[in-house]
Amino acid sequence: MLLWFVILYLLVSVGIGLLAATRVHNAKDFAVAGRSLPLPVVTATVFATWFGAEAVFGVSATFVKDGLTGVVADPFGSSMCLIIAGILFSRYLYKLNILTLGDFYRMRYNRTVEVVTTICIVLSYLGWVAAQIKALGLIFFVVTDGAVSQEAGMILGAAIVLTYTTFGGMFSVAILDFVQMTVSMGGLLFIAWTVSGKVGGGATAVIDHARAAGKLDFFPAPDPWLWLTFLGTWLTMMLGSIPQQDVFQRVTSAKSAKIALGGSILGATIYFSFTFVPMFIAYSATLIDPALFNDLLARDTQLVLPTLVLQHTPLVAQVLFFGAVLSAIMSCSSATLLAPSVTFAENVVKGFYPHMGDRQFLRVMRVCLVVFACMVLAFALKSNASIFKMVENAYKVTLAGAFVPLAAGIFWHRGTTQGALAATFGGLVTWILIEVLIGEASPVPPQLIGLGVSLLGMVAGSLLPQWVGHKTPGRPLHELQHHVAAETHHVAEPVHHHPTPG
Repeated sequence: MLLWFVILYLLVSVGIGLLAATRVHNAKDFAVAGRSLPLPVVTATVFATWFGAEAVFGVSATFVKDGLTGVVADPFGSSMCLIIAGILFSRYLYKLNILTLGDFYRMRYNRTVEVVTTICIVLSYLGWVAAQIKALGLIFFVVTDGAVSQEAGMILGAAIVLTYTTFGGMFSVAILDFVQMTVSMGGLLFIAWTVSGKVGGGATAVIDHARAAGKLDFFPAPDPWLWLTFLGTWLTMMLGSIPQQDVFQRVTSAKSAKIALGGSILGATIYFSFTFVPMFIAYSATLIDPALFNDLLARDTQLVLPTLVLQHTPLVAQVLFFGAVLSAIMSCSSATLLAPSVTFAENVVKGFYPHMGDRQFLRVMRVCLVVFACMVLAFALKSNASIFKMVENAYKVTLAGAFVPLAAGIFWHRGTTQGALAATFGGLVTWILIEVLIGEASPVPPQLIGLGVSLLGMVAGSLLPQWVGHKTPGRPLHELQHHVAAETHHVAEPVHHHPTPG
């Protein structure tokens, strides 16, 4: 019975996604939903940015093992990222009327910076999307009682998400996010209420037990090296996630800058608050059946939640839980499949074919989507990393290679192409070398060192004599906005801008 409910839910979801696809008429509709989304939908789609596999399975399992200190990256870092990104993108980049972050790197610096940072952004999505696909495989394995292996479940899940995302793009993502946010929140709240009733003393007893066990201690012990690791983990998610196309798309799909800002803050606030619900449910499991769930924690922490639901809740709760989890994972994975595909098509492929028509470009984006989905599926099938670890590692590359050029491009008018290249290559090379040569033995997180070198490279590369790119600083942001405003006055719907780099 549970399996049939899951199949029905999947069919309905795909149907809604394909129905939304009828609104896609051009590349702008596909990439940013025609910049037409109202506040409730923007809020839902921002919430769905990270409310996926890692929030339901990864964060909850990590909390049970390590407490709040272990989840500093998510939800603490990720929620702050959504707020900061919302402010930056709505206030500074929305007026540029661009499809991708790569467009900004080209407009502010040059084509080389655009391509290099785009590749960084695309590569960062491999682990992130693979975590969602891995979670879909886990769901199918559990609901079929092992009849469908996790590997086969990954393939099936990837095919389902790919189907409606390929046709509907950001419109399908946004509409399904709105529907699935309601399902996931309602389902998980019901499970939390059901589970708390099985613990003597209810929710208060669960919270008191977690406090007594030290799980609610947020800050690490007063050791400078522990604090460096703590801050490195926090900053990786908070800053490394800002130069991400899925965050950018969700914010700039709003029909106004005011809605973009409001939706990002509301979505981040709801996300931060609601992520504690799966943590509560998972910790309750260790009190309901300590022997079973402590054994699972030692073997596979990701099975704690689904096992609890299957063995200790009625059928209606099981249906709501797996519907909620599928909602969260599908809404998250569809957007994170779309984002790198649109970015690669816009900022790498289109540069080689600048006179490509809109229909041809739309076809290229869809082809890139299918190719990237196949790459992600292969990565997910071969990786043995946990869902939480795959997500946590995803943003090291963008923290080291893409964040500083983005921030400097917005706030520092003296930043140059040479500085951006020095920041990107300096940060990436430093991070990779330390990861390879020292790894976890490094007292300072490698990505944090990469961020420091990237910042140094930006300053030194911009202030020293210019040997790469133009001899003058890149065009300040207000000039780019003025240029685009003038273009928009003459051309109603510009899809792609190629202003002369500063």
